[in-house]
Amino acid sequence: MKLFAKAALGACVSFVALSVSGIAFAQEQSADEDVQATSSDSSSQGDAIVVTGSRIARPRDFTSPAPLVTIGADRLQQSGSTNLTDILTGYPALVGSTTSGDTSGDDASIGEAGLNLLNLRNLGTQRTLVLVDGRRHVSGSPGSQSVDINTIPSDLVERVEIVTGGASALYGADAVTGVVNFILKRDFEGLNARAQAGISQRGDSGQRLISVTAGKNFLDGRANLTLAYEYGEDDRLLSQQRSYLSGTRYQGFFPNPADTETGTQTNDGIPDRILFNDLRYFDTTPDGAIDVDFDGAPDFYGAAGLPFVHGQYLGSGIDSGGSGTPLSRYANDLRPDITRHVVNLFGRFEVSPALEIYAEGKYARSKTFTLAQPTFDYYLFVPEDNPFIPDTVRSNIIPGIGEAVFGPGAPDGVLVTRDNFDFGQRGQDNLRETWRGVIGARGDITSNLRYDLSYVYGRSTQRAHFVNDIYDDRFFAALDVVNDPVTGNPTCRVNVDPNWTPFQPFQDPDGARGGGLNGPVTFKPGECVPINLFGEGQSQEALDFIRADTLDRSKIEQHVVSAIVNGTFGNSFKLPGGEIGFAVGAEYRQEKSDFTSDPIARQGLTFTNSIQPTRGKFSVKEVFGEISLPILANLPFAERLTLGGAARYSDYSTIGSTTTWQINGEYAPIRDITFKGTYSRAIRAPNIDELFGGQAQTFLFITDPCQADQIQNAIDPDLRRRNCETLLSANGVADPATFEDTRSTNIAGFVGGNRNLAEERATIWTAGVALQPRFIPGLNVTLDWYDVKLKNAINTVTANQLAALCVDQPTLDNVYCDGIDRQNGVPSSGTAEPGYIVGFRLGPQNVAAFTTSGLDVNVSYRLQTEKAGTFSLRLIGNYLESLKTVATPGANPIENAGTSFTPKYQANADLTWSKGPFTINYGLSWFDKTSRYALGTIASNPDIVEKKYLYYKERWVHDIYASVDVGDRFQLFGGVNNFTDNKPGVAADDYPVSAIGRYFFVGAKMNLGGKLR
Repeated sequence: MKLFAKAALGACVSFVALSVSGIAFAQEQSADEDVQATSSDSSSQGDAIVVTGSRIARPRDFTSPAPLVTIGADRLQQSGSTNLTDILTGYPALVGSTTSGDTSGDDASIGEAGLNLLNLRNLGTQRTLVLVDGRRHVSGSPGSQSVDINTIPSDLVERVEIVTGGASALYGADAVTGVVNFILKRDFEGLNARAQAGISQRGDSGQRLISVTAGKNFLDGRANLTLAYEYGEDDRLLSQQRSYLSGTRYQGFFPNPADTETGTQTNDGIPDRILFNDLRYFDTTPDGAIDVDFDGAPDFYGAAGLPFVHGQYLGSGIDSGGSGTPLSRYANDLRPDITRHVVNLFGRFEVSPALEIYAEGKYARSKTFTLAQPTFDYYLFVPEDNPFIPDTVRSNIIPGIGEAVFGPGAPDGVLVTRDNFDFGQRGQDNLRETWRGVIGARGDITSNLRYDLSYVYGRSTQRAHFVNDIYDDRFFAALDVVNDPVTGNPTCRVNVDPNWTPFQPFQDPDGARGGGLNGPVTFKPGECVPINLFGEGQSQEALDFIRADTLDRSKIEQHVVSAIVNGTFGNSFKLPGGEIGFAVGAEYRQEKSDFTSDPIARQGLTFTNSIQPTRGKFSVKEVFGEISLPILANLPFAERLTLGGAARYSDYSTIGSTTTWQINGEYAPIRDITFKGTYSRAIRAPNIDELFGGQAQTFLFITDPCQADQIQNAIDPDLRRRNCETLLSANGVADPATFEDTRSTNIAGFVGGNRNLAEERATIWTAGVALQPRFIPGLNVTLDWYDVKLKNAINTVTANQLAALCVDQPTLDNVYCDGIDRQNGVPSSGTAEPGYIVGFRLGPQNVAAFTTSGLDVNVSYRLQTEKAGTFSLRLIGNYLESLKTVATPGANPIENAGTSFTPKYQANADLTWSKGPFTINYGLSWFDKTSRYALGTIASNPDIVEKKYLYYKERWVHDIYASVDVGDRFQLFGGVNNFTDNKPGVAADDYPVSAIGRYFFVGAKMNLGGKLR
């Protein structure tokens, strides 16, 4: 099948090369307005259209010089999903977008649960500009300009236009990689309704959608009022609802005990890592793993005092088998619960051809709920007078161990390591509300000129409610339990000793908890309710005492004032190819973001990461212009020759002035073939969060690149080895060659903004050919090569990347090493050993560079027959030649093409048959196998894993859709997505195929009168 898919994509390219024909896509669009590499009229002006990627009205046979794909409303319905982002990620340019699956459970960053963000070319959501009807839309993510696609009503979308290539000169910053423009239905006359429901084969992950649109024309069609409402629901999906992610079937790759490699002798042909099942944490349990001799390994398990059974130790704090907590219990939500309400109101009134007044209003309400992991604690000290200690454990406490380890006066006791599932899983319950209003005027200045003046106001608010967090001070008070001297019942020591202070010598304030004991106490004398760490299950009173629900708030505001005049110079100034087209305009935009964290969490009083407020704003004043020069037309070997260009001058309140520009051209020697291309310089100004982001505490697991088994995974192992030896030796490690971090704890760090950032700069060019052979009516083909080079890029690396980049640079004197803290020498307390990473700081820097290049292939073929009906074939393909990251100037480039979420080959295809009232559609979403590890790691360490596991399997998703029209006013439809029930790859939760599996959906549409413009 893989060879067939590659052959099919290659055959399309070969066929195009041999057919030597041409195309003018907008001349012959199918009725369903489905995926085509075609120009589409975002704004119609008589016999001319304005397409995304240009502000000039052009003839309807115009072919965009930049790569342009249109996805129509029928294709959105045929997809079976009601989530727009899930649909769009099936297309190559948007494969790396952020879906609900990426913002659920542990994958959801603070306040981001349920967000859906688009990402063109895998260069970041912050470099993708999302428009609605050609205008900017307020962000849904505090501190950024990234639009939450949940706020866009799926049933109101008439089509989606995707333009890839630099568009900063046309639309301003954030359009470095292109534009996604949602064109909405409007000017509706009558009543339209749609209802749809779907559910997986396993009876979960349901979706429901109800939408109603009503409109009325007035004054002989010169005025219209349209109201639309949409309600959508997406059900929560838990990982435990998938058998391969639950219990002992949970899998992962860990060091191979049979491996003979050493720090200096690598690639022995034996896989370094092999697949293990029944993965567990080696030293922690849900009911408490107890250590009585403080040797770093628990000796008894749980309330019954039974011996703790160790499984096969795999490294990184993980066992295979044994008594520890199964990793599958930490594998939480795969999809959040999302409920959406979206109301849109459109109105217009044409006073005269010179003046049409229009207005839009929108209210969107999105509620998201998802649960992640519980709280957890390592090496909590419990004095031996705690009445909850099991007798079998108490009898094994070594007398004098307290003073021997902690010093004179220290009591004896035990250490407890625990996963607090009985406290409840932490989660997010987020409410987002979006208001957007547009008011404007447009009309004809002359027969050749037209104006459009508009004001857009947007506001997005969010209430991020975090559930089942824990007060640190109350928790430490509640676990220190004694018998009440009056009643004899267990009570908190603080209730009988007003001078109580916590005794937690192994509890690092910068470790698993946030160090809340340094702040104010949140409870009153006598209020403490004891908890029992020895066994699962707590009283409701104890849970009510220790648990803390916190609330973060954010508000984002956007103001955009735009004025544009476009048209031609008419007959007074023409070129041999026709009238010169132009557009000039000015824009003022202000963005403001205000994030306020909960005061309790902000003080570090809870388990959850502390985060400081972020407040910032910027404004930009811009002028821009675009011109189209039709040099030649209707001549031998010059059916059309057009040159064009655009430029924009911007003055930012944060970074000063910038200039962007683009030049483009089209040459059609005959009607059947058009050569086209663009060259542009683009910029992206840093957003509010990158500039003004408050310091936020975070806790992350870091795989230390200086561990003996990680040295060979570098692009340059010798360089990493030398740097690690120098670094570890300086921090007191006696033998760097055998260094290993045996902790299973995560590490506390901070992430924040950088006010010294400058703009990013990009150079982008595209070159393509568009074909429509007259001898094959109905065939349209485009090939577009793209090349993007982004310099001075703003980049915030992950904690793992930070640690690796520190020791993979030519020198240790670099910005990444500045962000990593290591334990220097033997610590006085805690679990960190010399050389261990004990802290980190993440933040954006203008130090990176990104480059990407590849080929887009867009094919559509429509065959109409008298008896058999109409057949339509569509293929959107991509070959990703390269996607490189350069972390710092002079560093080795990291190739990402062919790794997870960046496949080398992709194809989205569908075949549709329609006859009379019946329509049947088959859809295919495919991409090539992708590497499980970084390509540089595989090149330097080819036996890192068994060959069959080096790559995730290919993506194969087959969909079937059918509909039948019942008269002129009703339609019934339904289908099956992933009807072969393909599942995620080995040791993967949700990749390369969704964990949802086979999915069924049905729906109905009603149209009572009128039609859409």
